[in-house]
Amino acid sequence: MFSNSKIAIIGSGSWATALAKILLHNVESINWYFRNSDNIEQFKRFKHNPSYLRGVEFDVNRINFYTDISAAIEDVDIVVLAIPSAFLKESMADVPVDLSKKFVVSAIKGIVPGDNLIVGQYLHQYFNIPYERIGVIAGPCHAEEVALERLSYLTIACPDVKKARAFAFRLECPYIRTHVSDDIYGTEYASVLKNVVAIASGIVHGLRYGDNFQAVLISNAIQEIKRFVDKVHPITRDIKSSAYLGDLLVTAYSQFSRNRTFGTMIGKGYSVRSAQLEMHMVAEGYYAAKSIKEINEEFRVNMPIAEAVYNILYENISPAIEIRLLTEHLR
Repeated sequence: MFSNSKIAIIGSGSWATALAKILLHNVESINWYFRNSDNIEQFKRFKHNPSYLRGVEFDVNRINFYTDISAAIEDVDIVVLAIPSAFLKESMADVPVDLSKKFVVSAIKGIVPGDNLIVGQYLHQYFNIPYERIGVIAGPCHAEEVALERLSYLTIACPDVKKARAFAFRLECPYIRTHVSDDIYGTEYASVLKNVVAIASGIVHGLRYGDNFQAVLISNAIQEIKRFVDKVHPITRDIKSSAYLGDLLVTAYSQFSRNRTFGTMIGKGYSVRSAQLEMHMVAEGYYAAKSIKEINEEFRVNMPIAEAVYNILYENISPAIEIRLLTEHLR
């Protein structure tokens, strides 16, 4: 399916680090792009990522480090994008390499701000990559649990299911099980929306709502996600599967969820800026809330949870007031 097993990872955060750990079970070496050359030197010296998942030790002889994206991806068949969606355009702006013949996988779980495109659409429009050569990594899988080698499930989506299966094979290891799907639109949009919902979950937690209300919020959220993805890309899909519902649950409830953490800080009274500065990590749902609001101006799907998060983050409406209003729309 792929002429060689060489894979490039673009990004150096926690999820990129987790994916590198997983992939090195099945491939001899990887190319790995870091923006910061100092981090590479520290990685080589201490054999772990100096900034993320520091407990994961790597055989650095099997990693080819790069600070040039074009050089990192030039000789590989598979490119895995694992950088925050807010920085995707900037990072890929000057890449001269023809990506149209490569298999490009989004592990981003975000939306491209400004363009309001899911990553698959962005890759297709800006780099002329056929959708059959675009993959999406979906499902409930926190990087921190990969580091601990706790059993996790991933779904690889691609219109060409054979390619999805070939890449999924490279992710299989004792603590990772995989499934395949042809639904790149639904899995990507669900991944975007679950981050928005996780912010809502954090906000209500910060406001001291209890487990009973959290359950109502999340059961309404999966219906909201279904309404949206069915409107945007109407195909047959099981919204209860792990790529959709499972990912929503873990992101809304887990202690490792940066979007929930961000929302909790907002619910406790932090400003957006102060929460962002204190976290030192990107909460994708912050950007997604605005993009989904703008996209939904065309589709007009009933999305009270996403609307509430947007109003809190971008219209400076009091979280306490906005969530109180939201409670009237849930059942």
